[in-house]
Amino acid sequence: PFTPGHLLVIPKRHASGLAHLAPQDGAQVFDAGRRIATALRASSLPVDGVNLFLADGVAAGQEVFHVHLHVVPRHRGDGFGLRAVPRTPNRTVLDGTAETVRAALAEAGGSAG
Repeated sequence: PFTPGHLLVIPKRHASGLAHLAPQDGAQVFDAGRRIATALRASSLPVDGVNLFLADGVAAGQEVFHVHLHVVPRHRGDGFGLRAVPRTPNRTVLDGTAETVRAALAEAGGSAG
C-alpha cells in the first residue's frame, strides 16, 4: 500500500481497460470508491484527503490489465503523489485540443457537454 488504508476496488467482470469497461460496472466501481473514501475520512486513520487513481494503459502506469481503482488515503507529508512539470499551453492549443476531443467523442457516440 502507498499509505495506510490504501485499497483497490475491482469489478467482478473482466475489463482490461476503460474502453472495455461496461458503463454500469464503471458506475459501481466509482460509487464504491466514493463510499470507501467517505468511510476512510470518518475512520481513525490519519486521513486529510483521498485520491482515486485508475491507470488506463501502459503509458499511464497500468501494470495489471484488469481495471481497478486505487483508493488512497492522504495526509500531509505522506510522500505519495503524482509529480509533473506543469505546462500551460496557449488558447489556440487549448481550443484545438478541445475540438479534437469533441470530434473523438462524436465519433464514439459520446457527449462532451
